[in-house]
Amino acid sequence: TNHWIDIGNSDCILIMGSNAAENHPISMKWVMKAKESGAKLLSVDPRFTRTSAKADFYTALRSGTDIAFLGGMINYIIQNKLYHEEYLAYYTNASFIIGKKFKFKDGLFSGYNKKTKSYDKSQWAFEKDKSGVSKRDHSLKNSRCVFQQLKKHFSRYNVDKVSKITGTPKKDLLEVYKTYAATGKKGKAGTIMYAMGWTQHTVGVQNIRTMAIIQLLLGNMGVAGGGVNALRGESNV
Repeated sequence: TNHWIDIGNSDCILIMGSNAAENHPISMKWVMKAKESGAKLLSVDPRFTRTSAKADFYTALRSGTDIAFLGGMINYIIQNKLYHEEYLAYYTNASFIIGKKFKFKDGLFSGYNKKTKSYDKSQWAFEKDKSGVSKRDHSLKNSRCVFQQLKKHFSRYNVDKVSKITGTPKKDLLEVYKTYAATGKKGKAGTIMYAMGWTQHTVGVQNIRTMAIIQLLLGNMGVAGGGVNALRGESNV
């Protein structure tokens, strides 16, 4: 989470689960500063809001389908190799090798106990060498590295399926994906602004985690104009 002033450094701002123009006007001041410098503002919301009216591009989605919308963006970024490879390989866990017990089938990860309705997360652990250090593949080509597992998992989120789930036209999905994914280059930065429209769901945590994956893929963490901005009463949490 960055300070609101830092939003002014962004090249692209995606607002989902928030109506910043109406509910967080001071944050919106810095969005408009960024726009004055050429930044693009994307608004994705079930309603056309005051924020949408200020956006360079607006599209709608069905309430509660944010994960599918973002999952499609993850798949788009990976399939089109728009990720920041150096950042991904050396500054995230994408290169870590997952143990052989890890699997995902029929909507469930390995280690699920039907009786307790809980997971044995030890089956999700990274593979380690003799010194107890997690093994890595900086080329990101190992089939069991986190990146390849991520690629496999999100491959199901093709544009046709995402459009069917979200109700968002395919051309609109591609416009948002293309515009935001363009920030995955050196010297570029994109940020996401969200509020209660994301958090107040039974899958609120997963909403934010999905966007965090996108930010890590694009190398938008730890840079000016990047981060994931949770809009609250404070400036900023």
